[in-house]
Amino acid sequence: MPEGTRPAAFLDRDGTLIEDPGYLHRPEDVRLLPGAAGAVGRLNAAGYAVVVVTNQSGIARGRYDVAAYEAVQRRLADLLAGAGARLDGAYYCPHHPDYTGPCVCRKPGVRLFEDAARALGIDLRRSWFVGDKVSDVVPAHALGGQGILVATGDGRAHAAAARAQGVAVVADLAAAADHILAA
Repeated sequence: MPEGTRPAAFLDRDGTLIEDPGYLHRPEDVRLLPGAAGAVGRLNAAGYAVVVVTNQSGIARGRYDVAAYEAVQRRLADLLAGAGARLDGAYYCPHHPDYTGPCVCRKPGVRLFEDAARALGIDLRRSWFVGDKVSDVVPAHALGGQGILVATGDGRAHAAAARAQGVAVVADLAAAADHILAA
């Protein structure tokens, strides 16, 4: 894969950027986590590509469809724009191995990150992988970047496993942005 030139902050969506009520599919239920929009805005201003990479097994499970996922993404983009922030891309895996069989795009797989890198000119080795589950941050090891686990969402339950793998654990996305921008 050709090397890109700009670093990215790859963010998980549910539990990292927005509240995770479980199988989120209604735009009116989208709630940014405290400090999330400001964190995205600061990363934007520093020149990072900010990219959401999310597993959306609710599609495979039949709980919602791609149109519902896209409506939630539009609402997220609107909320961020209202705070002067933006996403440079959003990639999702609609599969679940119990329903659709194995796939190459489900995190902790790296396919969606590689797709984003090609499309957006991202240098994966200079990038950060931020999420509330170990599966969100371990792709950093395979791709040469660095992971940060946030303690929001399911993060507290994954903190010990993340630390055991040498992954930084911080309070929330705002603290993750502080960590990234100080590096």
